[in-house]
Amino acid sequence: MSRLSIATKARLPSSLRVESSNTAVVKTISRLSREALILLALDWLDSASQPYTAPFLAPPAPDDGDGDNAPDDSADLYPPCRSIGELHDLYTDLREQKGSRRDVVSRILEGDWRHGLTLYQLAMIDFAYIDEHPTSQKWTAYKIQPLRLPDIDAAEQADKVDDTSLKAPRFHPSTFLQSLQEQVLPDVKAHYHFSRSSKFPLLMLRIFAIESPYNTTLALTGSGAAAGAHGDTTNFDSSRTIYLAFPDGSPALFITRAQATGPIKPGESKSLHSLIASGVPQALSRPRERYTLQPTSLGTRNLEALLDKRGPGRSNAAGGGWSIYANEKDRKSPLDSVLPTPPLSDGTSANSLNFVAAGQKRPRLLNQHERASKRAKTVARARFGDSGIVSDGRGVEKLEIVMQDPYPAIDGVFVQDSEDEDDRRNRRPDRRRSKIDAALRQALVGNGEEDDEDGPDSTRWSPLVRINFQGSHVFAGIRQLVEAGIVDGERMPGWMTGEDGVTTGVVRHGLIRGHKGSGL
Repeated sequence: MSRLSIATKARLPSSLRVESSNTAVVKTISRLSREALILLALDWLDSASQPYTAPFLAPPAPDDGDGDNAPDDSADLYPPCRSIGELHDLYTDLREQKGSRRDVVSRILEGDWRHGLTLYQLAMIDFAYIDEHPTSQKWTAYKIQPLRLPDIDAAEQADKVDDTSLKAPRFHPSTFLQSLQEQVLPDVKAHYHFSRSSKFPLLMLRIFAIESPYNTTLALTGSGAAAGAHGDTTNFDSSRTIYLAFPDGSPALFITRAQATGPIKPGESKSLHSLIASGVPQALSRPRERYTLQPTSLGTRNLEALLDKRGPGRSNAAGGGWSIYANEKDRKSPLDSVLPTPPLSDGTSANSLNFVAAGQKRPRLLNQHERASKRAKTVARARFGDSGIVSDGRGVEKLEIVMQDPYPAIDGVFVQDSEDEDDRRNRRPDRRRSKIDAALRQALVGNGEEDDEDGPDSTRWSPLVRINFQGSHVFAGIRQLVEAGIVDGERMPGWMTGEDGVTTGVVRHGLIRGHKGSGL
């Protein structure tokens, strides 16, 4: 008689196993390098991890010494070891030998863990992959801000963000998970796993979600008549994984997009992301101490860039040319009586634009091209400071800006809009709208900025201009354009230097405004 399973709101246990032959499991573990696989196997063999990572071992030998009753392992490609120590020595020897990654994967899935991998092991595999490939996930930065408690006698009980408060939530992993689990729908089962990043000051949380009312093996395998007819039917293929990162000493939170193991319905990943984003502030809140999450319009695959803009350091509000004051070594301050004179990126002096003082007997006059090149580098150094360096490791991959300024006057006459606003919007009804259009439109409506006095004049022509920068390091590329004299660094707006710390925004009257409540 099969064991009875009852629907519950409890989360998935870490000891729940997934078959080693599962296609998603094979694909997940095959992403790691050979060295990472061996180190991961050695971690699984540690005594502290044995309750969740126990390997497949051979049964103990009979006491009577009769070898006839011993199991025959001659036909087994990977004969099971008889003890944890023997298996540990085997993987230690594999680390010192040469071989392929496929052999180690086959050894793990078909030999030592042939009975399946637990959810705990799969979480360790995913975090090992993030350590090897830090840019594998697209992160979005959020601000954790306290809410102003409404007055008892006030007729309006709307919650508002308290911008003047310096309160920060106290974070305890086990309490946070218990509160977060209460916010998850009862028909969604999740497995939570915390891991400390080995490269960044971050505490990461992996949330593995499956739509099932059970927290037993029925959550990973198909139920009903379909499961009985097809034993390989699994709910694991429709699972989704999302990551949260809590930087040390900073009221910020980084969230990734929901990653699906297999094909899912459109909108499911977005709904899971919204569910987590709405449940996290409630899990952080306490009685009479409530918090909310506000997007910062900053999204990138580079965790170091996120920590630079939303981490605990001094560079959060010191982007672009202000980055010279965020240098921990110099400890410069804008209140110093003498302004600092930072050197150029190539090490030459900026005291003169007409002479070269690098190891020459007599100074040589610079020609017009050399003076212009040197001045462009000086301007780039003044506008970008210590930021925008190709080798700094803090590059963002994309910058999307929408210009909402009206067209400038020509000979003192403003260009009037000859079309109605509705006609302009419906000019191309079949045009596919991008995600930035929908996000910015929703943000403007939510912030009440469509009809304010700062909005664009409807009587003047405002062309639709969308600027999109893409590359491995967007602001470093703009800095190189300034140094080459292609972009005028003196007239360049500040948002092109990364001063505002956003990757998506709207420019009005020359100033950038981040969307979705970034506060700019």
